[in-house]
This record gives sequence, structure tokens and C-alpha cells, in this order.
Amino acid sequence: MGSRIFDEMLRNRVKADILTYNALILGLCKEGKTKKAAYLVKELDKEKLVPNASTFSALISGQCVRKNSDRAFLLYKSMVRSGCHPNEHTFKMLISTFCKNEDFDGAVQVLREMFERSMTPDSGILSEICGGLCQCGKSQLAKMLCSEMEARRLMPAGFEKSKTFNFGAENENKASGDN
Repeated sequence: MGSRIFDEMLRNRVKADILTYNALILGLCKEGKTKKAAYLVKELDKEKLVPNASTFSALISGQCVRKNSDRAFLLYKSMVRSGCHPNEHTFKMLISTFCKNEDFDGAVQVLREMFERSMTPDSGILSEICGGLCQCGKSQLAKMLCSEMEARRLMPAGFEKSKTFNFGAENENKASGDN
């Protein structure tokens, strides 16, 4: 639908602004049509419009919908290099996608990027990372991350550290065969 409206705008010589492009890019990305979205980003350059944080967040979202965490992370890096600042939602999408792909090292890397920006993850995301780390036998890393967050005063409200680590310890024992 959005693509047809955009095509009609072009036929009628209605000039699109960055907000219009971002809305179209986000719509395409939510549908998983990342190649069409990338084409629109190239159109931005032709129109002498500069991608902004919303443009990058939409593209990252598209890769996350496709569960392509590595590609999403590369877009995040491009976002930062271009001078745009990711928001908490962008970090949450990235971390959640890495966790869904069971790439907890990637999730930890993104979490540390949040630390560097003095941003606090929400308790759900932290539980997802720590629980996943514990399930794959990396409970010490999860505890170290929590200690690091406490030292930086970035521990989210509502995070139940003992509950998360008790659950993780149970799963770690099951994984190693200790019942």
C-alpha cells in the first residue's frame, strides 16, 4: 500500500521529505521487505536527503524481524559512524534478536555498548540476557555483567537478580546432567 502511494507521489511530482521516506522504510521493514527498504535509502541520496536515527532504526528493525542479528548490528555500527544516536528501543531490538538467535555473546556486546552510553536496559531484556547466559553455562559472565551494572548504577528497577540466577542455575544443572 505504502509503495503504491509513494509511486503515485512520484508520478504527480510530489516531493517526499525524510519523514515520508522513514515512514515508508519502516512499513517495508515491518513487512520484512528489507531489499525494497534499502532501495528507498538509496533514493534518499538521490534526493539529497540524509538518513537519520529513525531511518537506521527502521532498517535495524527490518533485520530484527528477519532475525538477522549480525546484519542488524552492522547497521547499528553504520548508524553510530554516521553520527546518529541509537535510543533504548534500538538497543532493545538488537539485544532481543541476538537472544532469540541464542547469540548471547552478541547480546552482551550490545549491552556493553549501552553501558558506554550510560543507558539502562529494562529488566525484561536483562533477564533475557542473564537467563540465556545461565542456560548456556555462562552464569559467571551474567553475574559479572550485573556487578558491572551495579557499579555504574545502571541496574534496572524490577530486575530480580536472585530469581534470575536461581532459575539459570537450575537450567545449568539440567544441561550438565546433574538432576
